[in-house]
Amino acid sequence: MSRFVQDLSKAMSQDGASQFQEVIRQELELSVKKELEKILITAPSHEFEHTKKDLDGFRKLFHRFLQEKGPSVDWGKIQRPPEDSIQPYEKIKARGLPDNISSVLNKLVVVKLNGGLGTSMGCKGPKSLIGVRNENTFLDLTVQQIEHLNKTYNTDVPLVLMNSFNTDEDTKKILQKYSHCRVKIYTFNQSRYPRINKESLLPVAKDVSYSGENTEAWYPPGHGDIYSSFYNSGLLNTFIGEGKEYIFVSNIDNLGATVDLYILNHLMNPPNGKPCEFVMEVTNKTRADVKGGTLTQYEGKLRLVEIAQVPKAHVDEFKSVSKFKIFNTNNLWISLAAVKRLQEQNAIDMEIIVNPKTLDGGLNVIQLETAVGAAIKSFENSLGINVPRSRFLPVKTTSDLLLVMSNLYSLNAGSLTMSEKREFPTVPLVKLGSSFTKVQDYLRRFESIPDMLELDHLTVSGDVTFGKNVSLKGTVIIIANHGDRIDIPPGAVLENKIVSGNLRILDH
Repeated sequence: MSRFVQDLSKAMSQDGASQFQEVIRQELELSVKKELEKILITAPSHEFEHTKKDLDGFRKLFHRFLQEKGPSVDWGKIQRPPEDSIQPYEKIKARGLPDNISSVLNKLVVVKLNGGLGTSMGCKGPKSLIGVRNENTFLDLTVQQIEHLNKTYNTDVPLVLMNSFNTDEDTKKILQKYSHCRVKIYTFNQSRYPRINKESLLPVAKDVSYSGENTEAWYPPGHGDIYSSFYNSGLLNTFIGEGKEYIFVSNIDNLGATVDLYILNHLMNPPNGKPCEFVMEVTNKTRADVKGGTLTQYEGKLRLVEIAQVPKAHVDEFKSVSKFKIFNTNNLWISLAAVKRLQEQNAIDMEIIVNPKTLDGGLNVIQLETAVGAAIKSFENSLGINVPRSRFLPVKTTSDLLLVMSNLYSLNAGSLTMSEKREFPTVPLVKLGSSFTKVQDYLRRFESIPDMLELDHLTVSGDVTFGKNVSLKGTVIIIANHGDRIDIPPGAVLENKIVSGNLRILDH
């Protein structure tokens, strides 16, 4: 057989395979469409329009999911961002503040991502309602920060919470307690999308309810959903009508994400006269952050690359602290007018994150998500600002909680700042074992929070409790073996110590 005939038959078989795949894809889309229509019919009349918007949004996402295969970046095209596309914070700060801080602040809206539950820390309800400092919750601290700004500068900066169907009801109940605060608070809900069966790729839900056996059939599709949900809620147009120009978006559990007047001034008064539509705050990676998304240059645009998008062969290179020195804090400053324009052009492009889950009954499902920072490539004149680590203080675990409750930080008007008494600005590395995972267990194990001003590293494992006024310095490792219990006595000072299962205290 001639080489030409071989090549031709190979091309035909490849073409046949891709045609076959296209037929399968179309059939699958049709099946999903029918399933979604069945679900929509079950919506009560007052929820019909809202549910239809959600299901239409899901269909678009599902369509894109079927088109895309494999990692969504071509590793060969990834370059380090140009020098001027990531500015050091010091340079932004050196420009100083304008005389009219109030008029600049009055163009800002603060948006907090408030869709998450406290389940990973053993708490029921919204994570934002967990107490983190002097009985104050994440939400309390956020309201205090913005109220302080509004009182100090006589401004009207509103707070907007993006809730999910998991957090909306509990959050709204608690908002009444802020009715006398000098902060206008608005809420909107991110979408509610159906989880799909990993094998059939069809929705698990049979109707719109999310109680009973349908509880696990729905999910909020990641914070990339903010653009369409914010637009659909009507709030985007309301704020533009009031003369607002930028939103500052951050995770509600990042206690370092306070309004920064220097960054705001840079946006309102751009040095080159070209308005910047999107600022991503990045900060230097440490060994603990190697999995964080990083900013790269890709096809002439700034682009956020997440570890899930990286081909397996290049994951180690992606994690390298020397090649990719920074990661995304998810503190973002975004132009309202740009969001409106791009949303109306359907031009916000975010990679799909495929998140596999196993439901309580053992069923394997996937949920399709997007991330808010991934849209950076759709905006004009985007910029990264390399901010101090203090602007990234997330509380994901009780180990993080121990740090923010301790004397390492002082609290002023809802903002935490590193204590001046700590001689070096780095945060200690704290690893609390599984006995401390749940907030109530963690609180029970500390009679009072230890003095940690001189601590570098703390590891605690097993059944360990701390008496009052304990002081931890240098490197402290406390390991209670299975069946043993260690009680650190009140007033103990542990400096460079290993405390092991039979309570011998050794120098380290």
